[in-house]
Amino acid sequence: MSNPAIAVEDLHKTYGSGSRAVVALEAVNLAVAAGEIYGLLGCNGAGKTTLVKILLDIVRPTRGRTTVLGVSTRSAAARRPVGYLPEDHRFPDYRSGAGLLDYYAALSGVNAQTRRKRIPELLKLTGLADAAQRKVRTYSKGMKQRLGVAQALVHEPRVLFLDEPTDGVDPVGRAHIRDILRQLKGQGMTIFLNSHLLSEVERLCDRVGILEKGKLVREGTLEALTRGAILFALTTVPPLDEALRQALLEIAVSARQVAGGCEVELRSDADLDRVIDLLRARGVSIRSVASKRLSLEDVFLQAVDKGAGGPAVHHEAHEDHEKGTTPPSPSSSS
Repeated sequence: MSNPAIAVEDLHKTYGSGSRAVVALEAVNLAVAAGEIYGLLGCNGAGKTTLVKILLDIVRPTRGRTTVLGVSTRSAAARRPVGYLPEDHRFPDYRSGAGLLDYYAALSGVNAQTRRKRIPELLKLTGLADAAQRKVRTYSKGMKQRLGVAQALVHEPRVLFLDEPTDGVDPVGRAHIRDILRQLKGQGMTIFLNSHLLSEVERLCDRVGILEKGKLVREGTLEALTRGAILFALTTVPPLDEALRQALLEIAVSARQVAGGCEVELRSDADLDRVIDLLRARGVSIRSVASKRLSLEDVFLQAVDKGAGGPAVHHEAHEDHEKGTTPPSPSSSS
């Protein structure tokens, strides 16, 4: 990828040393194109927040190189065109929504004349115009998250980092935030989304990376990540038990119990007949068979399983130590 908006090269991060060392990131390489929404997935402790904080120079890497818009993230110049909404942010709740945005815009170096024009636009974009003069303490969780997005945009950044932007938000609020992010993408903004909510990532992102134990084990477009597997869902009577699941694994790449039956991943369509024969031989009645496409959840679970047991997969494919590290303000424009 030529001239990526975000680039990570051979990134390592280790906390501590000797026998107490904890590897948070190991040999991570990724690139995000300008105008792209990139989703980073991973279990708790996978390294997602550590990676974001390195890109914002809140945390320093052990080894490796990271750039934003071609500028090393060790330089303050790399943060001026960047907006940031951290996870579980805390705003001064005695301020009004408009007053809070004015405060953060001033911290970000936006002059008074521009603030007077910019803040009403952001309140309208985020659906908070009618609540502009209300105290932040009266806002719902969804409203606070939308206010957080507005805060990250006060200085008109070109790159936006969002850490769990829809966590704890109700479905209506999540839909509103998704609409905002799509509008920003339409305006050419690059968005780096750190989340564990698979459905949100699936609906929004152009490409997805999956971190497991500090390694990027899968990366690609949703189309590339979810195609290729031969997957079937079978409804059976009685439902699949563990002994029968183990027997299916002699034929199938994977087999898992689901409500009313099972899902099997096969090496070829011909193996479906062998699966059906095995089930019938065991006295199981088959009520339906349907082909199924892998979901992002399927891909994620497979990647986590492989990441736990072996080396990282090719690119078609410990933030717990940092939870207490909080930047001076949610915006990273300084």
